[in-house]
Amino acid sequence: MMHPDDMTKDIETVLVPEEKLREQIHEMGARMTKEYAGKLPLFVGILKGCVPFFTAMTQEIQIPSQWDFISISSYDGTASTGRMTFRKDIDHDIRGRHVIILEDIIDSGATLRYLKELLLKRKPASLKICTLLDKPAGRTVELEADYSCFTIPNAFVVGFGLDYRDCYRNLPFVGVLKPSVYADEAS
Repeated sequence: MMHPDDMTKDIETVLVPEEKLREQIHEMGARMTKEYAGKLPLFVGILKGCVPFFTAMTQEIQIPSQWDFISISSYDGTASTGRMTFRKDIDHDIRGRHVIILEDIIDSGATLRYLKELLLKRKPASLKICTLLDKPAGRTVELEADYSCFTIPNAFVVGFGLDYRDCYRNLPFVGVLKPSVYADEAS
């Protein structure tokens, strides 16, 4: 059960502190600025979890770029449903464009693999995936990020956009959620 007055009491441990997040995002932004110079990249964020990472990352990109968002999910609470729920498509025509998908976490990889296949059919010049967190132990499909800020263990994480039941997104760090918070759902 969630703590009603202080969400930090629901955190077992801080996995990635705020300062480490900012540091790594700054380094990744500098790298992408160099790699995409002169290309007018299109950054596509996967809603809702990507918003803090998307904002922080795109502020570190020091070249002209464009933004777009998509909403697609295969999760309900703590479990993947196995089917994609598509709520919003991107607005830009990506034919011949350099597209970078910004994602908060790659866990099973199913959503991103589906999205990657969908976008590749639209013939971009290039399509890359940049994730804040990579959780290889959760992978159920073959998928690798082109850019990854942190590799994390198989734990239920929240904060910096990641949620449980749409809560905890506003924590400024990535933390491991106490199992007691979601125990009823896991059983």
